[in-house]
Amino acid sequence: MEKSKSSRNKTIDTTVEQGKEYLARCISVNTAQAIEAVVNKTIIGDTFTVMPLLPHKSVDLVVADPPYNLTKAFNGTTFSKKTVADYEDYTRQWLSLVYPLLKDDGAIYVCCDWETSLIIGRVLGEFFTVRSRITWQREKGRGATANWKNGLEDIWFATKSNNYTFNLDAVKIRKKVIAPYKVDGKPKDWDETESGNYRNTCPSNFWDDITIPFWSMPENTAHPTQKSEKLIAKILLASSNPSDIVFDPFLGSGTTSVVAKKLGRRYIGIEVNEQYCVWAEQRLAMAESDMSIQGYVDGVFWERNTLSEQSAKRRKVQ
Repeated sequence: MEKSKSSRNKTIDTTVEQGKEYLARCISVNTAQAIEAVVNKTIIGDTFTVMPLLPHKSVDLVVADPPYNLTKAFNGTTFSKKTVADYEDYTRQWLSLVYPLLKDDGAIYVCCDWETSLIIGRVLGEFFTVRSRITWQREKGRGATANWKNGLEDIWFATKSNNYTFNLDAVKIRKKVIAPYKVDGKPKDWDETESGNYRNTCPSNFWDDITIPFWSMPENTAHPTQKSEKLIAKILLASSNPSDIVFDPFLGSGTTSVVAKKLGRRYIGIEVNEQYCVWAEQRLAMAESDMSIQGYVDGVFWERNTLSEQSAKRRKVQ
């Protein structure tokens, strides 16, 4: 007997059979395409086969979350751990295909764990100018008995040239002011509000305000390595502008495309697995009626565990 989900469990686990309408929205690409034919689309296919068919210098931002160099199952297929040399070659292959697609003023972000970070950072520098290594804190993960628990992941930020977009004000973080300092009785560099005292601070390359999607969050899917919408929103707001084209060559359950849609960007995503394509398109459909991003309210990124303040802000806006 199939176990039913709790009413609070929002996990998207629609099967391919159940999600035929979503799969029908996806496209296949077998010949060279103009940008108009692929923009705002989920492409079903092998990214190494599809990328050569996309137009050069057509995308403004690349967000890539390639398989980490771990043996891991992805809905019936398995990515097998490679030697360091082979994974380096794998990384070089897909980066060589991404490079011509990016505009001269474009940027790329690549997600990785601590081990693959050592490889990706080095190979990324062969193609692009590396700007920073972002490290973000993961809440999930089981403890290790003979090593330190892995609670961090990296994201490499690089650009194609010295002319690139970086919207600092769009990614400032709202933090509570513990010791409010005033000059002539007025707040200095902070805001006094009905719900508390806050300061909008410049973001660093260590992000400790990210929540991994879990079962009660509407964005959560059954994908094993899903990134949160808040994480991707930081990237898109910093390094793209409205109507820019954001490309994800390893789309997975669709987070990059969904966030792009919610933030007024255009998107292209490639995913080889039909099941994940279904979830991506289902989430894109859901975004038509719900444009919210958990942890990002009224143009402000909030610290983790400030839900009550965010809710108060939402009610005030409404």
